[in-house]
Amino acid sequence: MAVDQILTGFIYLAVVLVLLVIGKWAFDALHRRFVLRTELLEHGNLAVALAVAGYYLGLAILLGGVAYGPASFSLVDDVISLAVFGLLGIVLLNLSAWVNDKIVFSKFDNEREIVEDRNAGLGAAEGGNYVAVGLITAGAMSGEGGLLPGLAFWVAGLAALVIAGLLYDRITSYDLHDQIERDNVAVGVAFAGVLVGFGNIIRLAGEGDFVSWTESLSGFAYYTVAGLILLPLVRLVADKVLLPGANLSAELVKERPNLAAGVVEAVTYVAASMLIGLTL
Repeated sequence: MAVDQILTGFIYLAVVLVLLVIGKWAFDALHRRFVLRTELLEHGNLAVALAVAGYYLGLAILLGGVAYGPASFSLVDDVISLAVFGLLGIVLLNLSAWVNDKIVFSKFDNEREIVEDRNAGLGAAEGGNYVAVGLITAGAMSGEGGLLPGLAFWVAGLAALVIAGLLYDRITSYDLHDQIERDNVAVGVAFAGVLVGFGNIIRLAGEGDFVSWTESLSGFAYYTVAGLILLPLVRLVADKVLLPGANLSAELVKERPNLAAGVVEAVTYVAASMLIGLTL
């Protein structure tokens, strides 16, 4: 590898690290009701840890998508583009997570539940939400096409994620909000996997070079609708193969919820989204 390629890589890495710090500042500024250091080191608050871990993972995914975009013939232009789209991505990540909170988790005061009640189920769901919107934003910001198509696919992707979250709540045999209100960590973990799985499908729908509105939007609609239909079906099939005779949904809402079942369901959704992405 040439020296100039190595130097360019370090420059890109430096810009991404600066953006990560800015992303941390943005998160801290928007969540003034708690101090991360205090909640983690003094209180050992698992709910906050899950939510914050999801935020940083979503942020890293987002910045990776931006950095993976097409290169120009000028290092300066590439750095400026990375910085601009990275800052925009940080704004969109926090904005989209807030929108999803207000619609999908509309019955909660999220920060109170996570900080004061230490609701790890909601913390897991929040973390999954951040990862999902990070995936969606990475897909929207990747490829050639410019700012307007990227914003359009971000809006469409966020709307699709909200619909997926609401649909999941409708098709389950239990009330999602009620279970999370009861600090059901198994349900929260399973729902986090649902959000990440759908977010991955929507990322695939939005990524790539913008060709035309007709072609790009039709491709987005195809992936999104197929994901909404196939992801629950693939998950059900996987349940029958992995755990024949078991009912994972029932395990999640027993008198003593089965966290192990929640983890398996979450991973199954994420794995199913990868398989769908490879085959569609």
